[in-house]
Amino acid sequence: MADDAVVGVTAEPVADALRKVVAALPAGEQRPGQVAMAEAVAAAIESEEHLIVQAGTGTGKSQAYLVPAILSGAHVVVATATKALQEQLVHRDLPFLREHLGVPFRFALLKGRSNYLCRAALADTVGISGQTSMLADAVDPDRLSRVVEWSATTSTGDRSDLPFMLSDTEWGRLSVGVGECPGAAKCAYGDVCFAEDARDAAATAEVVVVNTHLYGIHVATRRGVLPDHEVLIVDEAHALEDVAADTMGVTVGPSRLDALAKAMRGLFTPDHPVAAKVEAAGTRLRSVLDMLEGRVEPADGDLGVALVGCAQVAGEAAAAARAVDAAGDAATRKERLLQIATNIAVDIAVLSEVDERRVVWVERGGVPSLRMAPVDVGEVLAERLLCRDGDGDDQGERGGSRNPTVVLTSATLAVGGSFEPIAHRLGLDRAGRPWRGLDVGSPFDYEQQALLYCAAHLPEPRAAGYEAAMLDELAALVQAAGGRTLALFTSRRAMQAAAVHLRSLDLPWPLLVQDELPRPVLQARFVDEEDSVLLATMGFWQGFDAPGRTCSLVVIDRLPFSRPDDPLAEARRAAATRAKQNAFAAVDLPAAAVLLAQGAGRLVRTATDHGVVAVLDKRLATASYRWTLVRSLPPMRRTKDIEEVKAFLSGLD
Repeated sequence: MADDAVVGVTAEPVADALRKVVAALPAGEQRPGQVAMAEAVAAAIESEEHLIVQAGTGTGKSQAYLVPAILSGAHVVVATATKALQEQLVHRDLPFLREHLGVPFRFALLKGRSNYLCRAALADTVGISGQTSMLADAVDPDRLSRVVEWSATTSTGDRSDLPFMLSDTEWGRLSVGVGECPGAAKCAYGDVCFAEDARDAAATAEVVVVNTHLYGIHVATRRGVLPDHEVLIVDEAHALEDVAADTMGVTVGPSRLDALAKAMRGLFTPDHPVAAKVEAAGTRLRSVLDMLEGRVEPADGDLGVALVGCAQVAGEAAAAARAVDAAGDAATRKERLLQIATNIAVDIAVLSEVDERRVVWVERGGVPSLRMAPVDVGEVLAERLLCRDGDGDDQGERGGSRNPTVVLTSATLAVGGSFEPIAHRLGLDRAGRPWRGLDVGSPFDYEQQALLYCAAHLPEPRAAGYEAAMLDELAALVQAAGGRTLALFTSRRAMQAAAVHLRSLDLPWPLLVQDELPRPVLQARFVDEEDSVLLATMGFWQGFDAPGRTCSLVVIDRLPFSRPDDPLAEARRAAATRAKQNAFAAVDLPAAAVLLAQGAGRLVRTATDHGVVAVLDKRLATASYRWTLVRSLPPMRRTKDIEEVKAFLSGLD
């Protein structure tokens, strides 16, 4: 494989190689869309032109991008939004291609640092396991003993390979995030570090699989995480904008001060005065955040005072650590403390420099925190990832290494048939580098397999009688389908109201409700119990796969527009208005179109699936923007007649 440059596709045409690979699959079938996508990916790599590919469910897009990428001789990173797809690539697709493609290559899976057992954290926890400690009492002694045994035999240290369960809190004591690790050179266990071993394996592989969040950190840190690569393939790329906003931002909250206080106690005695001051600063910050909501100005009022106090105690903690002459494990604890304290101070400084390009808000859910994100991630992506060469900082630090050719793919990228909205949101139109969009369709016959129903007779979603009418419509549809329903809601409150209503009817089918059972259990029961009904919110609109008769009806309560008071969406609307754009058309409509298509995409997952997508929001049939939404969906037959829906569903039996 090439070490320094893309060598180009081999003499064997990509289509022939793909045909050979597909023929080796059980029931392998050549698909025109798959071939078109593979040839487009090969051309993009050869010309160094960015590519957007919309490939419907069933296209076989992983083979379509992996085959040309491997044949090109490039170093490739594949970023995916879900763990399920990462597992499929690493445990099924890539081993299969290595066996049947006839091209030798190495591949590796690289996860974020907190996914790997930290030997230093384990040593700390074991060393104080007999004491009363905030670190020790979070890990059950029996399970801690089993972790020690596992650490001596595991080759990966990966949490997913752990042969027993640990809670998130327990695992958090035994791992470190990127903001806590002092680095291999400053750690007593740096030469036997699982995370560093995984990075070393990735550095020698031609294909590296990561999650999109880790790649976002790589971009945010100016190529500080992953090895150099010539090609980036982002699968499930509809999620890239939100992931980039998350990883390119800053989060400061009481939990980070708690982590600093625990690090202080790990290095000093539990009653160290600075540790108490750190803890008090975290408590003060939490009390201030508890009184705030939505967008905030971090330098104003009590919040500004609390943040200054947090930065000051972080500085004091760092100064106290620097005064310690430590060796061995204590030296590692010292470096970790310095890392945590420094990052807190740096992030608070970033918060103090917020302008109209960044938005800050208070995030609820458990412990409140202060979040900052760029309003326009496309601006950052264009500068750091999509332009022809690395930015100025990278040129100086990395000897002029070039940015990769980027392939973005998903079943839902076009809005109303156009790739311009996603290209703008991700910065492709500002990168000074050519790009093209391609829709290869789907092998499924949506006209025959699926029916799109809009309940146009219902009241407007904001009308007083909407919820009662929507719940009655939902019940009628569930009864027509004989259960076998996935109902997707835009709010948890609506989901819970639906659960109460359906239970009051004493329907004969199992009713599964998100939050009442763990997600893996819900998914397994929904698939296994064919006539069950599953009620869920946003976490199930994407990445949830239930092929077969069990999902014969997908119900969507209302069009998934962002809340008017969502801080990031609100800031994006304001930016669009300043740019003299229609904020609804530029921000709300594209996001809703992609999410609606994702939700509707839960229905048809194989060539034998049939069913109905029912949208209980009349705006899909009456609003002026309805065709943008409809054209973003698979080409299903459409109806507003519930009797036609009932006849279609009864025909499935």
